[in-house]
Amino acid sequence: MKQILQNLKTGKTQLVDVPVPKVSQGLILIRTEVSLVSLGTEKMLIEFGKANLINKARQQPDKVKQVIQKIKTDGLVQTTKTIQAKLDAPLPLGYCNAGVVVAVGSGVKYYQIGDRVVSNGHHAEFVVVPEKLCAIIPNQVKFDQAVFTVISSIALQGIRLAKPTIGESFVVIGLGVIGLLTVQILKANGCNVIGVDLDKRKLELAMSYGAEVIHAGDISDPAKLILAYTKGRGADGVLITVATISNDPIHNAAQMCRKRGRIILVGVTGLDLKRSDFYEKELSFQVSCSYGPGRYDSSYEQEGNDYPLGFVRWTEQRNFEAILELLDNRSLNVERLISHRYQINDIEKGYAEALGDKASLGIIIGYNNKQISEDERSIIVTPGRDSKPANDRAVVGVIGAGNFTSQFILPNLAKTSVELHSIASKSGVSSTHLGKKFKFRYSVTDPNEIIKNPNINTVFITTRHNTHALFVTEALLNNKNVFVEKPLAITNSEFDSIESVIQSAENPFLMIGYNRRFAPIIKKMIQLLKNEPGPKSVIMTVNAGFIPSDHWVQDNAIGGGRIIGEACHFIDLLRYIIGANIVNYSTNYLSEQHLMSDIVTINLKFQDGSIGCIHYFANGHKSFPKERLEIYCNGKILQCNNFKQLYGFGWPGFNKQRLLSQDKGHKNCINAFISAINLNNDPPIPINEILEIAKVTLEIAKIGRTSP
Repeated sequence: MKQILQNLKTGKTQLVDVPVPKVSQGLILIRTEVSLVSLGTEKMLIEFGKANLINKARQQPDKVKQVIQKIKTDGLVQTTKTIQAKLDAPLPLGYCNAGVVVAVGSGVKYYQIGDRVVSNGHHAEFVVVPEKLCAIIPNQVKFDQAVFTVISSIALQGIRLAKPTIGESFVVIGLGVIGLLTVQILKANGCNVIGVDLDKRKLELAMSYGAEVIHAGDISDPAKLILAYTKGRGADGVLITVATISNDPIHNAAQMCRKRGRIILVGVTGLDLKRSDFYEKELSFQVSCSYGPGRYDSSYEQEGNDYPLGFVRWTEQRNFEAILELLDNRSLNVERLISHRYQINDIEKGYAEALGDKASLGIIIGYNNKQISEDERSIIVTPGRDSKPANDRAVVGVIGAGNFTSQFILPNLAKTSVELHSIASKSGVSSTHLGKKFKFRYSVTDPNEIIKNPNINTVFITTRHNTHALFVTEALLNNKNVFVEKPLAITNSEFDSIESVIQSAENPFLMIGYNRRFAPIIKKMIQLLKNEPGPKSVIMTVNAGFIPSDHWVQDNAIGGGRIIGEACHFIDLLRYIIGANIVNYSTNYLSEQHLMSDIVTINLKFQDGSIGCIHYFANGHKSFPKERLEIYCNGKILQCNNFKQLYGFGWPGFNKQRLLSQDKGHKNCINAFISAINLNNDPPIPINEILEIAKVTLEIAKIGRTSP
């Protein structure tokens, strides 16, 4: 299918072929009839992409600070790679979509095939959208009208925050599409409206909707003009719907308001506020968030958990429905807001024309009304022969195409002796991009296209943690060699399923991405410790950093929590260094003050008498090394800092080793896995060790969840 993507690295907008997204639980597959270009948002993204690195940095000063800190901890080379990878990732454009439901996932209650719906889907021939981000289009409302629903909801949410009442006077600064929609909705609320803009055509449109208008070039004294329109009172409120870096809109809004007036920022503007503007009048200022309550809440949007009507009257979905009612009863007129129309195949030319036209308002994209072909469920990204796997070579399918996969897995995998066959992602966008970049044959959206493909003998699993166990068991049952990023499982039942499959399989080949045991500095430490008999004491200090509670990693049902999701790395590392089974463990969680179970000390006892202590702390400072490893034995000490520096204390002939850049062992880990397959050797990490680490990690995490 066709989809519009934008590259933040170059600013180039492209129409590309990607596979049709797969429908899963709680999702709806929609065949797009029309979509609407959000002129302000999309133009801003395109201009950001076209800017050079210096100008990009100037636009995001907070990100510059993060980059500087990352350079200090990870080094310039790794930081540069991370930045380039993020800028290179394709960005789907568009969030105003209208079409017809062609498939529904399990658990979908209120939609069925054939329904006409609006959604916040992208500019694409087919989109998959959660149930809560859709609404049914009334019979009398055309697609060209309905497609304005989502962008109208942005205006509506700003108005709801302003709490207008009949007879009040409101100023709308900026008469683009959202501004003109705001004018109409305020009029429908019985308000007096004054529109402000520089464009005469937009001012005329606002007048046609019943507003008084002011040319922005005439507001050297905004308060005086507004007083004239409001019988000497001043505006009850101002809604700012422009996109600018200037601070003038905020200052002017304050000047226009009456005492205790309300200012709502719906667009984007400079926020260098003057205290005197707000102090003397006791003004209220609020920033409006997108379509309304529920936006960016994964529990609402992705999981479908609605807010109770009695407590949250207007969610984003209910705002969609309210707009559709306004369209249905003709209280909202959008036809005159359409300035350009293009078909999807002409959109690259359309962007160049419409975004350069100062008269542009609503830009409608039309789509071919077609069915999904089998060929569009997976697409060929690199033409060539689809060969069967050779006995001495890994033919690889990769499930997952996120940032970690693009930065660490694929660059190292591509340098090994493999055939890269297929790569899968939910939307098909990232898998198609990475498929082209690393020369895979196919991009797919259904993992079964990889797991059940007889021409693929090796599967990499790099998806979110709650999917690992299912994909591992399915891949092993289909006789694949499996590399799975940590963790192996996030529940005991998942672990039991994997263990059962391993025990019943003839020659299970399983590897987990415990890359740190393959790091060059760790290999050097093992070499130095080789001739050191007796038990050892090991301290691993992890300055993990704060991750908010609403991040998916902290969700026990999705990420499993940070102990399962990341601390398993360090349990494995200590197990590898000691080279003996873990026979006992205990934990101390900072549970009374911290509710996320990611501040913990883990104590390990090994079969040879060695002891290990892992300090996994999320409450430290970024300037301290993120990972520090210390080994004490026989009057000697080894200290590793961030896998860049190794110091020896009391070691004859060894003082220190420094690498040019951080190396956590990703390359060596993947090389060892592929070499073992190609040479028909055993897995690089014994399966009994993989199972041991997974079981211990699950038990340690369980203690944290039940601690008082």
